[in-house]
Amino acid sequence: MHDITRQCEEFARSCGGDGLLHVFVPHATAGVALLELGSGSDDDLLSLLGDLLPADDRWRHAHGSRGHGRSHVMPALVPPYATVPVLDGRLALGTWQSIAVVDLNVDNTERRVRLSFLSD
Repeated sequence: MHDITRQCEEFARSCGGDGLLHVFVPHATAGVALLELGSGSDDDLLSLLGDLLPADDRWRHAHGSRGHGRSHVMPALVPPYATVPVLDGRLALGTWQSIAVVDLNVDNTERRVRLSFLSD
């Protein structure tokens, strides 16, 4: 789990005005989550995903490390995108909301995030 809130805030500020920030990870094994980070919720999400998608040999998509197939199923639960309102160049997140990239894939640690802004 990687907190990208600060980078998203900087991008939204550079765009200015009101609109929508769209966050997208162009990877088959990553997702974007809006949740509270640092209070245990992030660990709870990873624990839940571990329970739902165990890293074992049940997966038909079986190349790479043990349980790699779960990484390809995870984006069905944590989608690879999120859209956040922007008001006057500031993210309109809730008090405890952050933007995080979630990735269970241990075989590829390099990830890109695409940010786009649609102004009002």
